[in-house]
Amino acid sequence: MLKHIARMSVWLVLSVGATSQAQTKPIEKAIEYYPEIEPFRTGFLKVSDTHEIYYELCGNPEGIPVMTLHGGPGGGSSPNLRRYHDPKKYLIVLHDQRGAGKSKPYAELRDNNTKALVEDIEKLRVDLKLGRVQLFGGSWGSTLALAYAERYPENVHSLVLRGIFTAMKDEIDHFYHGGTGVYFPEVYEKLKAIIPQPETKNYPKQLLDLIRGKDEAKGKEAARVWAAYETKCAGIGITDAEVENILKGWDPHSFSLIENYYMANNCFLDEGQLLRESGRLSGIPTAIVHGRYDVICPPSTAYRLHKALPQSRLIWVEAAGHSGGAPPVVSALIEGVKWVEPRIKKIKS
Repeated sequence: MLKHIARMSVWLVLSVGATSQAQTKPIEKAIEYYPEIEPFRTGFLKVSDTHEIYYELCGNPEGIPVMTLHGGPGGGSSPNLRRYHDPKKYLIVLHDQRGAGKSKPYAELRDNNTKALVEDIEKLRVDLKLGRVQLFGGSWGSTLALAYAERYPENVHSLVLRGIFTAMKDEIDHFYHGGTGVYFPEVYEKLKAIIPQPETKNYPKQLLDLIRGKDEAKGKEAARVWAAYETKCAGIGITDAEVENILKGWDPHSFSLIENYYMANNCFLDEGQLLRESGRLSGIPTAIVHGRYDVICPPSTAYRLHKALPQSRLIWVEAAGHSGGAPPVVSALIEGVKWVEPRIKKIKS
């Protein structure tokens, strides 16, 4: 799911320890993004007969390896994803998942599923000789990070997650079938208006059919309406004019196609799988960042995950929604990175 910038001047972060009481504290000075950086290496890795994934390496070639996972599915990486880690300390690895961003073929759905994306992370980690890594991901990136870490816990030294999404039916239904409409009724009505049979409550499948259908004009309209819906719901204070400005400079086809394809297939995960298998993450320090007013991924999901991971730290961002680019969320994520850093040394091989 997308990252957007929201402007906020006053905000609070609330940290919840696994065994301690919650304490609320004002943050007197926001922690800003690290300076803009460029990759020192880029490339493509062939991961199947069909797919090649684009990747880039940034920061310190000898630094602590972190694999940053973008949202969506289908969102693609962005330059700001390089800026949550100190480039002097970290080797920052970004890649575009199958069909997304610069990966090839563009918008390809064949052989595109969660298991394949997990194995792509592993293939890239091995190809780059990274050893144990930190996984850093928000929204769908948090889903994929959990799926990989539960499959390969021995390869992960820490997790920093934002906007938790565990792909359970209640989460998908909330996003598609009215939960967001409580807060954005006029935006939700626009989404419902393009659904052929809104009473059936299978919006991911219907949107997918529209986007990949024979009527190209309707497909483009559905992709745009979906992207506008998610963009508006992602931030606090984002105006309709700002949504339109974002859409002017962006072709949302791949994003809308791939995201709805995954949601129509329950993200290719068994119901409750990620929470059920969370015990495999025992011993991995995990920072969880979640906006208190996230209407896309309900805060209750972050709390459920935190309760399932005794060694996690949950950071509530009080004046934020879903956007990973909102200033208070940026600050909280960098704080989360700093929190896990000393704990990495204790488990690093």
